[in-house]
Amino acid sequence: MTRVLIYVAGLVAAMFLAGCETIPAGAERGPHGTMAYDVLVEASVPGARIEANGQDMGNTPVHLKIFGDPDGTFHDFGSPYYVIRALPLTTNQFEQIRFFGTGQWFGPEDHIPKQIYFDMNQKSRVPYGPPVYGYPYYGPPLYYYPPGYWGPEFQFYFAPRYYHRRHW
Repeated sequence: MTRVLIYVAGLVAAMFLAGCETIPAGAERGPHGTMAYDVLVEASVPGARIEANGQDMGNTPVHLKIFGDPDGTFHDFGSPYYVIRALPLTTNQFEQIRFFGTGQWFGPEDHIPKQIYFDMNQKSRVPYGPPVYGYPYYGPPLYYYPPGYWGPEFQFYFAPRYYHRRHW
């Protein structure tokens, strides 16, 4: 009976330890328990410059190495969005931007795509920034402070009465 109990306990421990491995075998490990994903970025015009989170990654077609969670989503490295931007080559083309949520502060968490295609001849859908609360915002940049001028202003000042008594 003791041998069977030891055998079952060892089997349960082995299954528990085998279940802790979350990264598939052969995958490249990254920081904070992430793994590397290869994403092909292409554009309608070959040679468009690609930036990922503000860093120049090269000209299209380019392969990006993105470190994400083992479930296939973007990892939160301190930014609420992972931004990929394609810069135009000529004046008749438009800058293209893609925002991917990283899941910071219960925000959207997007899956890492296998391929990203930028059509440089289409006007960008979200030119001013990432979606606000999961919905795209198509207006000018948000301005949170009151404007410098509110319109006509009238001030009436009633000074407190001042009584001065002379003491000799």
